[in-house]
Amino acid sequence: MPDSFQTDAAPGAVLAHQAPPPGSNRKLRLAALLAGGVAALVVVGGTVSRVMAHQEMSSWSRDQAIPTVTLASLKPGGEGDGALQLPGAVQAFNSAPIHPRVNGYVKRWYADIGAPVKAGQLLAEIDSPDLDAQVAQARADLAVAEANQRLAATTAKRWQGLLASDAVSRQDAEDKNGDLAAKTSLVNSAKANLNRLLALESFKRITSPFDGVVTARNADIGQLVAEGAPTGQPLFIVADEKKLRVYVQAPQSYTAQLKPGLIATLTVPEYPGRTFTGKLVNTSTAINPATGAQTVELWIDNPDQALKPGEYAQVRFDLPPADGALRIPASAVIARHDGLAVAVVGPDSRVQIRKLTVARDLGAAVEVIGGVTAADKVIDNPADTLQSGDLVRIAGASAEAHVRGASHG
Repeated sequence: MPDSFQTDAAPGAVLAHQAPPPGSNRKLRLAALLAGGVAALVVVGGTVSRVMAHQEMSSWSRDQAIPTVTLASLKPGGEGDGALQLPGAVQAFNSAPIHPRVNGYVKRWYADIGAPVKAGQLLAEIDSPDLDAQVAQARADLAVAEANQRLAATTAKRWQGLLASDAVSRQDAEDKNGDLAAKTSLVNSAKANLNRLLALESFKRITSPFDGVVTARNADIGQLVAEGAPTGQPLFIVADEKKLRVYVQAPQSYTAQLKPGLIATLTVPEYPGRTFTGKLVNTSTAINPATGAQTVELWIDNPDQALKPGEYAQVRFDLPPADGALRIPASAVIARHDGLAVAVVGPDSRVQIRKLTVARDLGAAVEVIGGVTAADKVIDNPADTLQSGDLVRIAGASAEAHVRGASHG
């Protein structure tokens, strides 16, 4: 069977089945090249995509790593409200705590708190039986001394006459004259003691030392009082409220501007909307090392007695700005152990910490005369962790631009 099958097959048919058609090899090669090109494009596209994604991720990471800051608005000094406001302590122009000078009991009192009094007006009387007895004894001692003086004078005169007739010796006459001199001194001593006690007797009457108002009364009828003890509770306090003193503790940085003659305005909580005018008259001319402040004294007229001694007042000074001063918001100021400072963005986008020379502290802002200029980029609300040399970017600016600027710098 196989042999006959092979004999019967046509030779041309066998050759036509085994040989490929013309041009098929070229098509296969072209298809292979196209497939390879597509594969290469896919590989290259994937690689480029991964590189671009990596670059975008790196850019985003750099963007997140650089802190974003905002800049403070700087103004020339003197713009806006540059007044200095400080708390002040109001005191009476004259205030006298009146203490007893004699021992005894309060017999009666005549003026209560709030009562206007005149100089020399009787406020209270003290009953002092011990002092009265001492005065009586002093009068008796003076009478005895005067009697002895008169006897000594008579004796000395008689012996002086006897000396003229040589009836007595000169020594005896001089003894009598010496006795008269001693008796005279005893009289003077007794008079001085009596006058002292009479002066104390006058203190049984408590009187006002000047025109004013009774601001305190601690005297009650029958109360035992003791001489001296100025640190104890006074019987009365009399204050002159028609004119007041106001004491203000001014920081050292303002002492050069606070000079006598400067006018200030005062406000108190009980009179909202009302202002009082005072004049700076004295300064302590010394800085308290404990507070770093100088005491400033103002005088203010108080004819209607609206202001009260001992109350709190807000004192406002309208001070001229310092020459060349620059005003910086308080939110941009950094408090350091060596003073106040600010964080500035340098040309290389890196932070510079600069110490300030403060002219005035205005509360919401500070006026400085050194450390920064109007052209500097001062960071507002700087983070506590911000240090010199840190790279930052300004809000709204490109982070990559800051990175490039920093790398070029």
